[in-house]
Parts: sequence; structure tokens; C-alpha cells
Amino acid sequence: MAARGGVVIIGANGMLGRALVRAFPGAAGADLPSLDITDGPATAAFIASSRPSLVVNAAARTDVDGCEGDPGGAFAVNGDGAGNVARACASAGARLVHLSTDYVFDGLKGSPYSEDDRANPVCVYGRSKLAGEEAVRAAHPDHLIVRTSWLFGGHGRNFVDAILNEAPAAREIEVVGDQRGRPTYAPDLAGAIRRLAGSRFRGTVHVANDGVCSWCEYARAILELAGAGGVSVREIESARLDRAAARPPYSALDCSRYASITGAPMRHWREALGEYLDSRRGR
Repeated sequence: MAARGGVVIIGANGMLGRALVRAFPGAAGADLPSLDITDGPATAAFIASSRPSLVVNAAARTDVDGCEGDPGGAFAVNGDGAGNVARACASAGARLVHLSTDYVFDGLKGSPYSEDDRANPVCVYGRSKLAGEEAVRAAHPDHLIVRTSWLFGGHGRNFVDAILNEAPAAREIEVVGDQRGRPTYAPDLAGAIRRLAGSRFRGTVHVANDGVCSWCEYARAILELAGAGGVSVREIESARLDRAAARPPYSALDCSRYASITGAPMRHWREALGEYLDSRRGR
């Protein structure tokens, strides 16, 4: 039988999962097809046999518009799957860190959301992630729910790469300006999760890079820091995109609780963006 005390990263093949594996040296990674968290008995057996002291669940359905068209699939992974992981961790005596999202809020507050603000999601993705939070809280007292936002980094689709891929063939890019939030660099979030995991804090914590911007402002910063001259960004309204899922207009997270717990506030998203762009040049 494996010795108890290791770390298991669920969703290890995703953008955040890969960053978490690097942040927790020696961690065991699990993802589809070897582990499907919608299968409760298989999830329980996997965690029991791994005998971890800590499990970080970064597995999720994150395609916001895709979730709108497949609510059953979204709730199976983001809601029921989260509950399966939490119950398995409770049975195995493992601490759980579960990832959630700013999209549990409706975006109508007009100022950064604290952990104690009322959740009121406006899309299936947000509702399914809120269901996952509730399942975790009900199943396992030794949990930490980390809400984050606007994730970017290597090994996955993200807004930064989308803008840079579009830029070479475009003189003007249209980007919405009526949604505001906080971009978050996956390696920074992974490091923050490691610090929180060692704090023994239980409950919900918001973690995102510092600074609030619109998607339009974000796009302009990407092009500026990448040195992509000759491409302008035109601000448009969200309604122009006719997307399947509604988005919260202002979903910035108040991360003061994280700073208080760790004593290490998150750096500004522009600094993190610059580091990511440097890493892209080195590929």
C-alpha cells in the first residue's frame, strides 16, 4: 500500500493542472481518461489507493458557451463531480482544495466581490460551479474553495493567445469593453494555492492577479507588451457577439483575504502578462 502523505492534482493535463504539478514537486497527476470524476466509485477508489494528504481538484468543464448548450454535462462534472471528489477526500482523510470561478456572481455589484457576497450566477457554467461549491461544503469540512478569474497561461486556450493569433492578419480587432474582471496567470495561481494549502485555512478564498480591466483594455495591453504595432482594438458591447451564455459585467474579485492569510499579495496582471509573453517567445 502506498505511503500516506502525497499530493494529488486532479485535472493535471489542463492549463492550471500543469502549473500545479510544477508548483507541487512530486505530486501525482490524474486526468481523463484514467480518472473520470463523474464516476463516484472510481473516484473514491482512486483517492483511497493514492492515500494523499492533499488533493487539488482543477478538473472542470470551462467552455462557458458549451456549458449553456449542455447543462447536463456541465453539472455532471462541475457539480456532481466536485461532490464525488469531496466525499472521496473525506473518506480518505485528505485535505481538499477545489477550484471555482468569478462567474458564480451576477456582476451587478459594481465593485470587487468578497467571499461573503451572495452568489447569483447568470449562466449554466456559473450555476454548475456554484453547485460544485455547495457539494464540497456539504461533503467535507477540511476544504478550501479557491475562486479565480480570467485564467491565462501555457498549455490551453486563453485570451492572450487568441489575440496574438488574430493580430498578424488584422488591422483592427473588436473586443468587448463592458465586461470587467481580473486576469490571472496560471503559474501565479498555482503558487498561491500552494501557499494556501500550507496555511490550514478552511473556507473560501478569492485569488487573482492584482488590477481590474475590461477585455478591451486587456487586449490593448497584450498587443502593447507583445510589440504588435499596427493593430488597433475597437471597443464593442457584449450584445454584438450574440453568445449563448450571459457573462457578468463586473466580476472582479476582492483578494484581500488571500493577502491577509499569506502575507503575500498577488502581483499586477500586467507584470504577469509580460512574463507569459516572454515565455511564449522562448518556445
